Amino acid sequence: MNEPIRTQWQIRCAFNGYCKRALENEMLAAKRDLKRRRRREVTFSDLTPQEEHQLYTCDEYFANDEAEKSFVVAGKEITAKLLAEALHSLPDEKREAVLLYYFFDMSDVEIAKLLSIPRSTVQYRRTSSFELLKRYLEEHAYGKNDW
Repeated sequence: MNEPIRTQWQIRCAFNGYCKRALENEMLAAKRDLKRRRRREVTFSDLTPQEEHQLYTCDEYFANDEAEKSFVVAGKEITAKLLAEALHSLPDEKREAVLLYYFFDMSDVEIAKLLSIPRSTVQYRRTSSFELLKRYLEEHAYGKNDW
């Protein structure tokens, strides 16, 4: 009867030893990796100007921005300036609902709480704004292809 208890004790001791060995090996591997990394690391103050220049790039996409960027949709040219004017043409409360929803990624419920108005009002302001924006853009967009 004393034998099974002894076996359990031996199993527990063997497992304990295995866990300690595994942790010790992980610690040694971590120390080795840190030592290797320290040998290869260079501080920014030790870099030459040529090496510093290799660490970054400059986006040249808008560098040559003589012409205003635009896109053509359904034969109409829409510019950033025209889109901004269209948004400014909206009443303040409708513009605020559209900007919070699309540019700040807020839900109608979150906007309603922020503005202390019902959710249905937020939805109405947002959806009715599209008709106003559509009408403004149709009237003011530059036609590429007059259909």
